Amino acid sequence: MDRTVKAFSLILSYPTRALQAAMPEIGGVLAADSRLTAATRRALRPLVESLANRDIYDLEEEFVLLFDRSRSLSLNLFEHVHGESRDRGGAMVSLVETYRAGGFEPATSELPDHLPVLLEFLATQPASEVQETLANAAHIFEALNTRLVRRESPYSAVFAALLQLSGARADSEAVAELLEQPEDDPGDLAALDTVWEESQVTFGPDPNAGCPQVHEMLSRMDPPTTSNSARHIAAK
Repeated sequence: MDRTVKAFSLILSYPTRALQAAMPEIGGVLAADSRLTAATRRALRPLVESLANRDIYDLEEEFVLLFDRSRSLSLNLFEHVHGESRDRGGAMVSLVETYRAGGFEPATSELPDHLPVLLEFLATQPASEVQETLANAAHIFEALNTRLVRRESPYSAVFAALLQLSGARADSEAVAELLEQPEDDPGDLAALDTVWEESQVTFGPDPNAGCPQVHEMLSRMDPPTTSNSARHIAAK
């Protein structure tokens, strides 16, 4: 088990009191991982301390505003690549097959490409596959990091750390294309409702869907030309 990858899976999950109680241990795991530079470990401390000590309702509200009401910060990776196209449905089917082939059955209502779900799976996989998978999503991590830095969110440190674990340098052109997509206004609920009503993700069988490794699917992550909501955005 890669405890650091598992720790990031937990940190990027919806905040709960159980997560708060576990933050001292999670912080210890991150502080001890020599794969992360000292600067990266220091950058993670404000988020670790925030999740451990702040009021749970404030943490929940912040999480929803960032990741549920901001499509440009979606934790569903294929949304940044395929939008709502049928290609995304095929990629979802393949990802589920990969999970099952690895003996992993996500116990969650989240979509298969939800980053905490993917990280939970990767935490059980060989180090080479972990690194290659993260490297193939490097441009997404860099774009999310940049957007979160702009919002002065401590969550930005997680994506900088994932990029470091990948050992890759994000393709600058791919990052620029992602950052060209407009930022969302989390307070504009009417616009978000309109997007949801017009959005649809197809999860039906795809004749081209097989059981490739996760990194093979993520390697097809060309920058998107559109970005639409992948799931219903509800106030929690």
